[in-house]
Amino acid sequence: MRPVPGRRGLRGRIVVGFAASTLLVSAVLVTTTWLLARSFLVEQREQALTQQAFADAEVLRTRLAAAGVDVGAVLGELVPFGDAEVVVRSGDDWYSSSLEVGRRDVPAGLRQVVADGAAGAQRVDTADGPRLVVAVPVVSAGVEVYEIAPLDDLAALLGTLGVVLGAGAGVATLAGAGFGAWASRRAVSPLEQVAGAATRIAGGELSTRLPPTDDPDLVGIVAAFNSMVDALAARISRDARFVGDVSHELRSPLTSLTTSVEVLATRREELPPRAQQALALVEGQVTRLRVTLDDLLELAWMDGADHGHDVVPVPMAALVREVLEGTGRPVDLLEAGPGEGSTVLGDKSRLERAVRNLLDNADRYGGGPERVAVRRCEGSVEVTVDDAGPGVAPLDRERIFERFARAPGSARRSLPGAGLGLAIVAETAAQHGGAAWCEASPCGGARFVLSLPAARS
Repeated sequence: MRPVPGRRGLRGRIVVGFAASTLLVSAVLVTTTWLLARSFLVEQREQALTQQAFADAEVLRTRLAAAGVDVGAVLGELVPFGDAEVVVRSGDDWYSSSLEVGRRDVPAGLRQVVADGAAGAQRVDTADGPRLVVAVPVVSAGVEVYEIAPLDDLAALLGTLGVVLGAGAGVATLAGAGFGAWASRRAVSPLEQVAGAATRIAGGELSTRLPPTDDPDLVGIVAAFNSMVDALAARISRDARFVGDVSHELRSPLTSLTTSVEVLATRREELPPRAQQALALVEGQVTRLRVTLDDLLELAWMDGADHGHDVVPVPMAALVREVLEGTGRPVDLLEAGPGEGSTVLGDKSRLERAVRNLLDNADRYGGGPERVAVRRCEGSVEVTVDDAGPGVAPLDRERIFERFARAPGSARRSLPGAGLGLAIVAETAAQHGGAAWCEASPCGGARFVLSLPAARS
């Protein structure tokens, strides 16, 4: 099954899940921490400024109790809190400890609170930044005291705190993503092992097993998978043995039958015409049966679970030339480059059988080979056989490599073989790490390709 485009895999979803969860928790903690810190700092500043306002109000009340004391003179004796400034209202007159603040900086709502005889505080935003204004009425002296303090330093502190908390949230999110990546590797690793083992088993390595594990959650899965592979290997081995045993058992009567037919063939001229026709038919069927048995034995050997083959360097150009000479075909059919570039590692006898099957297939179904080529192509060696036949329909180009697949058309049924030749070619290519396929030939017929990994020089 192909992956859906744009959809994250399991590992990606785990990483994103961990990162998103960490980001969410970090965002909640950062927001909560910042709001609590802001509330605490503003409250502390407001308490300090309120205490200073009441202290200044007490000083004004005490000094103004004496006759002839001017508000402006007393205001000059006050010591404001930090960067705070004092604004005093006495009737319709306003007095300020600095030219930078005055009546315009006192909010109307706070004036109304003081006019009602109560103290109050209010935060306001101005063009110069946020400010905190605390108001205290001095009823006995008939004045109102306003302490005005800028909150720029507090805003800068909260901004720095927000940046630090945001950076911490980012680091925590990255750490969560890193932990998610580690956790995803731990979670997906068993699946990757199973997938790798299944791929090797599908490639014919039936001795592959999952390694033992101490993880209690995986013990059952590993045991079940290995038991399944054991049963599969046993079944394949049993089937291959059955085919091999049947083929061997048929060899003896087939040999006797072949000998008898050959004896009759030596007296062919003495037989009546109808007997000669029957003899020719028997000869063809015996030949077909012998080829089928040879192919079945070859496939039974390939299907064996524990078989191996002798791996030696095989120059494919020289091997194809030997097959052409050994089968009596013209050697000039071969088009090959340098022999060193066509060397592969494999079982020479199996590769020779595969090449011979390709040539026999061209003889039976394609009117004979038109051209045989051996070439090096991007790390692989390709043996191509072009025939002069009608070609193979695109829908049949994969099917003909299946076992017992025959070329379409009832006229082909009388030809020797049972449709196992190309299956042997495909099996041989797969066991050597290569592939076999069919495509259209420039000669007008079909082109069969045997591709094998090139040996490293």
